[in-house]
Amino acid sequence: MRSVASRVPVVILSGHLGSGKTTLLNHLLRQPGARVGVIVNDFGEVNIDAGLVSGQIDDPASIAGGCLCCLPDAGGLDDALAKLTGRGLDVVIIEASGIAEPGTLAQLIRVSRVDRVRPGGVIEVVDAVEYFRTLDTMPTAEPPARFDAATLVVINKGDLLPADGREQAITRIEQRVRERNERVPIIRAVRSRIDPALVYDVAATEDPADQLPIGALLRAAHEEHQDRPGHGHAAHQHAASVTVARTEPTDPDRLATLLEEPPATAYRIKGVVAVATPRGPRRYLLNVVGRTVDLVAASPTTGPASELVAIGLDLDADDVRARLEAALAPAQQPTVAASRRLHRYLATG
Repeated sequence: MRSVASRVPVVILSGHLGSGKTTLLNHLLRQPGARVGVIVNDFGEVNIDAGLVSGQIDDPASIAGGCLCCLPDAGGLDDALAKLTGRGLDVVIIEASGIAEPGTLAQLIRVSRVDRVRPGGVIEVVDAVEYFRTLDTMPTAEPPARFDAATLVVINKGDLLPADGREQAITRIEQRVRERNERVPIIRAVRSRIDPALVYDVAATEDPADQLPIGALLRAAHEEHQDRPGHGHAAHQHAASVTVARTEPTDPDRLATLLEEPPATAYRIKGVVAVATPRGPRRYLLNVVGRTVDLVAASPTTGPASELVAIGLDLDADDVRARLEAALAPAQQPTVAASRRLHRYLATG
């Protein structure tokens, strides 16, 4: 069973060339409150500016051979992840090349031999202007398979479409995405701006004390650029959250039900859960991103306690709160069968 110490979410940032992946990554790097590590392809024009990356993580890791999807196994990626996650980072973001298959990358994270990492989701960035000319050129065929792996789809550049047909065009893209992935959350973004809280935990409004000053420098440079004539500030839609805490252990069946059918409007669920078992209470650390569940044993503390936080855009707070409360309701008589049902979700390795 994997240790929970310093498990770092690894987020895959994918999308067709020119969709806005690097812009989204730079936006995240400008935000204070978290230490962000980055792995980039060495694949032609999709490279992030080397000075930016080296300043942010002080020693960028790149994958030999260029395209991550061409790796024969997870060895090269594991080396990069092991190197980065030993630095006390809060999140690692992989910016995949435009031709990389996100499903392949997601599988490499799932089977990674680095105990300090866990899957953090797959963000697929879509260029609303070029989508039907580059990525989905045959509307009578099935939509692109790359949407299968996505846990979040960001439709970018919709503001650049002609106003008279904008809504119709974006709605059609959303429909095509849902033909491949019915439950995936979809965000409409301007200049790739999304709330970092959807991607990773942001616990502060200032840079960590040990963080290199690149984040602050990037923000200052960005603000100066935005203040020039012709450049406006594009705000992002803020994520909402619901928190439920309980002091009594819950039934494993109740928690398994939440994992199998999470609230539709919650993109992430995180927390620590005390679960009743026939042998006594057990504590678990839980992270859910989209349909990806990461459940690992947590260290015991004095007295069982649970707290779950759900995060999402357009969060149906009443429904989410009711679902979390049901999942954390005090256990009556836990059974071995219920414990086995939950045990299927435990991360092993």
